[in-house]
Amino acid sequence: MKDAIRIFRIYLPPYKGTIALNVLFNLFAAVFNLVSIVMLIPVLEILFNQDAEKVYTLKQASGAGFSISEFREVTINNLYAHVQNGARDLGGFKVLIIVGVVYVVLVLFKTGFTYLGSLSMVFIRNNVIRDIRNRMYEKIIHLPIGFFTEERKGDILARVTGDVAEIEKSVMSSLDMFFKNPLLILITVGGMVVISWQLTMFVFLLLPVAGGLLGVIGKKLRKTSLEAQNKMGEILSTIEESVSGLRIIKAFNAESTMQKQQQEQNQQYRRLQNGVMSRQQMASPMSEFLGTIIILTVLIFGGKLILDNDKAMLEPSMFIAYIALFFTIIQPAKAFASAFYNIQKGLASMTRIDQILDAVNPILSPEKPVHIDKLEQALEYRNVSFRYGEEYILENIDLHIAKGKTIALVGQSGSGKSTLVDLAPRFYDVEKGEILIDGINIRELDLKELRNLFGIVNQEPILFNDTIKNNIAFGETSATDEEIIQAAKIANAHDFIVASPEGYQTCIGDRGSKLSGGQRQRLSIARAILKNPPILILDEATSALDTESERLVQEAINNLMKHRTSIVIAHRLSTIRNVDEIYVLSKGKIIEKGGYQELLDLNGEFKKLHDNQFDEA
Repeated sequence: MKDAIRIFRIYLPPYKGTIALNVLFNLFAAVFNLVSIVMLIPVLEILFNQDAEKVYTLKQASGAGFSISEFREVTINNLYAHVQNGARDLGGFKVLIIVGVVYVVLVLFKTGFTYLGSLSMVFIRNNVIRDIRNRMYEKIIHLPIGFFTEERKGDILARVTGDVAEIEKSVMSSLDMFFKNPLLILITVGGMVVISWQLTMFVFLLLPVAGGLLGVIGKKLRKTSLEAQNKMGEILSTIEESVSGLRIIKAFNAESTMQKQQQEQNQQYRRLQNGVMSRQQMASPMSEFLGTIIILTVLIFGGKLILDNDKAMLEPSMFIAYIALFFTIIQPAKAFASAFYNIQKGLASMTRIDQILDAVNPILSPEKPVHIDKLEQALEYRNVSFRYGEEYILENIDLHIAKGKTIALVGQSGSGKSTLVDLAPRFYDVEKGEILIDGINIRELDLKELRNLFGIVNQEPILFNDTIKNNIAFGETSATDEEIIQAAKIANAHDFIVASPEGYQTCIGDRGSKLSGGQRQRLSIARAILKNPPILILDEATSALDTESERLVQEAINNLMKHRTSIVIAHRLSTIRNVDEIYVLSKGKIIEKGGYQELLDLNGEFKKLHDNQFDEA
């Protein structure tokens, strides 16, 4: 329960006003519920002549100090007196009609305030769930890329969808219980104390025993539920990978393999869910069974007080009221038991969500950043080393890229080329050494301003399921239509765009699936052109294209690179003949550098790469 309170403490403060209204509505509902039950007792006693020989007269409290017994006596006496006087003056039937109308009005007020309390809680619940989703998405897009190399995409999606839904269903659905039931129980128990404090004390001696039994099962539920939610993350990961890689699955006739894997995961999830739900379903029957034992014990104990003829302790009519009130709190008490089980299940989901929300983001802007909006001199790597885990991917890298110059990075796959360029915009932070822009360590710069200096075109174009216009203008909300069209023209994309069904408003599908590879790449180049960055990173931007698409994309890239400082990761060496300098990487180290012909004359690693490529051609 401590963890649930922590959730409420984090997410409820913005809605204090609505919570106050909810408490007020529930308070009124509980008061009207108590009054509606208590007022019927004298009617039953007097109208049906259970105590006809006794005449009640109005009394006032002595004023000598508050006393529960005196309050009880004066309140009950005056209630009896009003009903008895009404029966004598108006007749029993008219009094019955009046009492019935009053009772209906009281119930109307009770149900009305109950509705208002539930309605206000709906707003609180939905707002809190919205806030959790917003916080998760905000954290996800701000976490460093390295965080997601340790996590499966499907499991992240499971936490944002399934785990948040579980919190909504379990923890947040219990909010109403937390704010309504305590008030109802407290006020009803107050009435029970007034009627018989001895019987009430006896009841509360029994409740901790029942609560202890429910608590033992609830602890096991949380652990099993956490395992089930983790397994659901694995299932969603498998489904996501299967949808993304469906072409390969079919090409390698691996349908049965993937199906077997998914069925095994589903079977394990079924077993875990059986354990979770069997314990969860135990909540209501067990609370009902324990409640029945408590009710029977109360009936026996209260019956003994009546049979002992000690009316100072408990009168028969009061015992009827007491039992009615006791039944009123049975359902809220059962709701507490069910909520306890549900909350344990929801807290398992919150644990998984907290793994994202509590993740530390080491890549942040400094408290007092140096501000920069353009490149004046050079981008420089000084003795830079970087590693994933224990193994260094890059070691002792030194680069100096003067403003307006173009360099190329070449080497075998896995040599560290892409990691090297990812360090400059701080997608990762260096382990050793430093990266400088105009002599300033990039760690000292404002992160947003630093990334504004870079434009990136990847080997695999990253586009969004949106219109062509919005993909080109991604991140540039102030761009005009004319600027977008001009960027598309420079990227050789305008012609195919205007030929699309809805022109620039054409939706390109998931990851640009409605476009060809060359069209997708030209859109990503148009996006970089519109951003107009001083430093350009081209990560094998033409390696996966056919000859015609490559020609168009290469022309667009040449337009993009004009008057910019550029870093080109090259797969096809023919595309880097005219760069200012080429760096050859092998196993995370720069082993050669120089111009195109100069490196060929060295007869080293670059010559080997060149010969292999052109021999294949």
